[in-house]
Amino acid sequence: MPVIEVNGFDMYFEERGCGEPLLLLHGGMGIGADWTHVFPEDPAGYRVIVPDLRGHGRSTNPSEPFTFRQCARDVLALLDRLGTSEVKAIGMSLGAKTLLHVATAQPHALDAMVLVSATPRFPEPLRVAAAAFTRDAFERLSDAERATLRSRHVHGDGQIAALYDMTRSFAASHDDIAFTAADLAAITARTLIVHGDRDPLYPVELALEMYRAIPTSALWIVPNAGHGPIFGPLAAPFRAAALDHLRR
Repeated sequence: MPVIEVNGFDMYFEERGCGEPLLLLHGGMGIGADWTHVFPEDPAGYRVIVPDLRGHGRSTNPSEPFTFRQCARDVLALLDRLGTSEVKAIGMSLGAKTLLHVATAQPHALDAMVLVSATPRFPEPLRVAAAAFTRDAFERLSDAERATLRSRHVHGDGQIAALYDMTRSFAASHDDIAFTAADLAAITARTLIVHGDRDPLYPVELALEMYRAIPTSALWIVPNAGHGPIFGPLAAPFRAAALDHLRR
């Protein structure tokens, strides 16, 4: 599978199928292959582009500090290398926040997008949860839990420690995810916002705030659902809604 150098690091990605380009961006501490739990088969009619984002999975991050703004630049660099000027995209959590940066920095790059568990800013519940991602927390995991992380992030415990550092840094981050209503109003992509009404990290009011600010947006509040309401029994209804939105 391809690995290319972009912005000073090696990015692993998979590219499959033919048709319109569809970019899939995973969540924090995740990997591109997580999308197989949502799309057991690639959506028909799309050229699917699925990267491991900076520092995740098979991708490296030599500089170690992580920002969503830089992650968006990485994604744009990948698309440029692939000769793709405009895509449709789905992003989950970290991937969705990356898409917000793409959509506000280069609106023409996105025709339509689906934002799952996104936020315009980090609220207090997220900051509290992020602060708990210490390196000691990794050491306290069971052997099985550590083995699972090592099988997903293949560059050793140093990579996993950096991902814990990344997540912990969100507790004190105030300028990386700080989208105003004016920022969001610049988005031209047709946008579907998907949010669980029981999300413990991002209160549902933040999804409503984005819906009101993004001009061509629709809002789906998933009842009795938490963060990332697209897996397990929720995968099938999400697939249907997301692909219907992208086709319109």
